[in-house]
Amino acid sequence: MSRVTAPPQSPLVTSGTAVATEIALQRLVTIYVVTGLLFLLLPGTFLGVWNLVSISGRRSLGSLSQAWIQAHGHAQIFGWIGTFIIGIGYYSLSKMVRLMPAAVSRGWASWALWTCGITLRWLANVTEWNWRVLLPLSAALELGGFILFFVTVRGHRPKPAAGADRSGSAPRSGVDTWMKLVIASTICFLLALLMNQGETMLLAVNGAHPEIPHWLDQRYLFLAAWGFPVLAVWGFNARWLPVFLGLREPLKNGLLAALAVCVCGIGAALFGQFELATVLLLAASIIATIALGVFERSRKPAKTAGVSAAFPHVVRGAYVWLLVAAALGVYAARSDAHGGIWGASRHALTVGFLATMVFAIGQRVLPAFCGMRLLFSKTLMAASLIVLNAGCLLRIASEIPAYEDNLQAAWRILPASAVTELLAVTLFAVNLGVTLVLPPPRPATSQQRA
Repeated sequence: MSRVTAPPQSPLVTSGTAVATEIALQRLVTIYVVTGLLFLLLPGTFLGVWNLVSISGRRSLGSLSQAWIQAHGHAQIFGWIGTFIIGIGYYSLSKMVRLMPAAVSRGWASWALWTCGITLRWLANVTEWNWRVLLPLSAALELGGFILFFVTVRGHRPKPAAGADRSGSAPRSGVDTWMKLVIASTICFLLALLMNQGETMLLAVNGAHPEIPHWLDQRYLFLAAWGFPVLAVWGFNARWLPVFLGLREPLKNGLLAALAVCVCGIGAALFGQFELATVLLLAASIIATIALGVFERSRKPAKTAGVSAAFPHVVRGAYVWLLVAAALGVYAARSDAHGGIWGASRHALTVGFLATMVFAIGQRVLPAFCGMRLLFSKTLMAASLIVLNAGCLLRIASEIPAYEDNLQAAWRILPASAVTELLAVTLFAVNLGVTLVLPPPRPATSQQRA
């Protein structure tokens, strides 16, 4: 009996499906970017400004609800950066693995679960309405959205390399070093969400208010801040900085060493060994900076077409903030008495390093991801970066003397630093928002190219 085989698929059909999926993924990542911007502006930065103004008015960190402070931090790390990472991850499927329409529908499902989870977490912390139900529910929704993303990424096969046989098989190759960092970041992301689920369930049963106890929150913050965001930035920097800044190729062994030391530092923090943890994280930051060659002379001209000419300098400046954050962490583990040094260290990391990197790299790559658009304004990009770093400098310079020494002049500077950073975030959001609203440029016709 002869075997019946299916007719070969038309190349036009295959091409049309790929284009349709690519467009759908561009729309999907656009929604993720807009959602992340909303979390950044409203429950993130605006609530942070309100918190800092209240703290400055009362001259005490302990006078403000810790639930509000934790709501601000959760919206910043998970609502903004986490949303960006998941959205970019879904879009990257179109470039790194086989296109599958199922990825689009799963992306929308992840977005719905993730957005509802972040929103419910913010409402529960700020209003305390039915928080014993909303806190664990919000954590479960976030975890469900991320697991769906994680399963989708793992379930896709890489594109066959050129020269692969008709079965689609290709010669086996090792995982790139930058991908190992991104994989480690993803695992830390999952661990942070699992820890968040456990914390919220314990609070629902035993807590008097929707705020994580300080001893547990301190450990959780190391995982949430130094885990998935920092490792993700190192990984994508290893991939992009040789192209964008014209740097040499990263030192693979150096990046793997930085990853190992960073993971050991996070592990030490989870066991409450903060002095050891901060020393290890400082060492990991130094090793990563050297491995990436951030402060070395560029071997090729930096690619600044369509973005601010200050782009290369800002990226290097972000690594200065990383080293400052790590050094302040060592100082805090030994000398912090009222939360000022720890706060300055975390602010240098989250705003000085992470936010500056997102403002710089994000305005470089997100317009292209969202439909091959061009950034609306290079001037707004430069302004947002300058104002952000000015606000961060004011915050770091005033937070330690205000909290630790009760210096009145420093208390007066803190609200100004918050408003300055709010202005920077607004400029960033407006620039990206207008970029996404305006139609993408049309391809040039044959007559225009001639």
